Amino acid sequence: MADDRILVLGSTGYVGGRLVPRLLARGHAVRAAGRSVEKIRARSWGDKVEAVQAEMHDPESLKRAAEGCSAAFYLVHSMARPGRDFAEQERDAAYNMVEAAKHARLKRIIYLGGLGEDREDRPLSKHLRSRAEVGRILALGPAKVTTLRAAQIIGSGSSSFELVRYLADRLPFMITPAWVRTKTQPISIRNVLGYLTGCLENEATAGLTLDIGGPDVLSYEELFHLYSEVAGIPRRRLLPLPFVTPRLSSFWVSLITPVPMSLSRALIGGLRNEVICRDNRIRELVPQELLSCREAIRRALEKTEQQAVETCLFDVGSACMPEWASADDPHYAGGTRFEMGYRARLQGDPDKVWEQVARIGGEHGWYFGDPLWRLRGLIDRLLAGPGMNRGRPRGDNPPRVGDALDFWRVVASDKGRRLLLLAEMRLPGEAMLEFRMDSRWDNAVDLSMTAKFLPRGLTGILYWYAMYPFHVVLFKNIIENISDLAGTTLYEPAHRVR
Repeated sequence: MADDRILVLGSTGYVGGRLVPRLLARGHAVRAAGRSVEKIRARSWGDKVEAVQAEMHDPESLKRAAEGCSAAFYLVHSMARPGRDFAEQERDAAYNMVEAAKHARLKRIIYLGGLGEDREDRPLSKHLRSRAEVGRILALGPAKVTTLRAAQIIGSGSSSFELVRYLADRLPFMITPAWVRTKTQPISIRNVLGYLTGCLENEATAGLTLDIGGPDVLSYEELFHLYSEVAGIPRRRLLPLPFVTPRLSSFWVSLITPVPMSLSRALIGGLRNEVICRDNRIRELVPQELLSCREAIRRALEKTEQQAVETCLFDVGSACMPEWASADDPHYAGGTRFEMGYRARLQGDPDKVWEQVARIGGEHGWYFGDPLWRLRGLIDRLLAGPGMNRGRPRGDNPPRVGDALDFWRVVASDKGRRLLLLAEMRLPGEAMLEFRMDSRWDNAVDLSMTAKFLPRGLTGILYWYAMYPFHVVLFKNIIENISDLAGTTLYEPAHRVR
């Protein structure tokens, strides 16, 4: 099948973003689909694939994406997305995929689902039940569906690994649900990718549901202890209590870790279900060396320390420009949209100015008023938002479209010109923050910082005016501090332009 075009849905997600370059290396022609074509093209492999826009809840865009492909990888999920019930979103997306497969006459679909058996005494969690339902829906179409059922995926940046890492690193003592002693069979991301590509290249796997897991079966409690041992930190003490509910646990986890509450709630809810491989046929169909849980953790930590994480859980998020942000309707056309900004003219090396702009956020902070930014992040975490815990997942690498940046998402990053951020914190409306550089003459550049806000009802309007004084102080000082750090000279203090 090396000459056939392969559709990858979820190409910029955690698994998809690692699968695409491996498919390319094996000689496959790849069509990478996502909500933002710019986000796909910003990836290191973006110029080697056919990038197409597709929205799982837009049947026509999905049909266009599937046309001309022989097989598709279905690597999308809705757990981390706000809005409707995620199980309903998953169901709707799966039915749309069935129709797209019929339209495009896809021969095969390879779906990555979840392990777990539905028992009367211990029914599947909502998350695992939804994953199983998606597999059944996909099988309704004409394409032969290969369903791979996995437990926790261990790899740098994976939601399961990051949840364990942050909890173990930050908490020497943990009160946990009693389900923390449930057995699980984690698998390395390397082996997941090996099974995905292997199934594509082995027709004997078509139409099968196969369990995939690593060689180790252990409890979640043992997983924490193993992580502590590999990471070289003192053994963590866990106290399982029956009255600690998944909802309470997910709230606590969202404060301690950068894993979104919607995702942590789904993951923690599945702790009650034993997720162990009951069928090991995949080991004969797609033979490969299985990494032990210890080795998978060691490699994940090594990648994290080297800031060489290929993809991470924060890659999931829309990098599409909101329609309202670029609207040029006159003020009398109706609707409310707020905008305010500051600008300063700097004398010096524009490259050094951009270097400081591109380093903003994460450990570098926001150049002024960091306690205020952290307070806003804490409030956001209490409201089940991402807060400031995400930092800069790619370290000091220049921001690219689709990257998470504290509680923002990068929607545009033009080197030396513009950095545009879309707010993902909890807000009574939608917000964007833009840094723009405009060259004037040799070694002279105008640097501006602008906030745009589309309020939601009266609460949104009141929120804007409550935050306005903070914007005035922050923006002016941030621009001037960027100038100082870049070694440039201010012609005049930063002044308001909107």
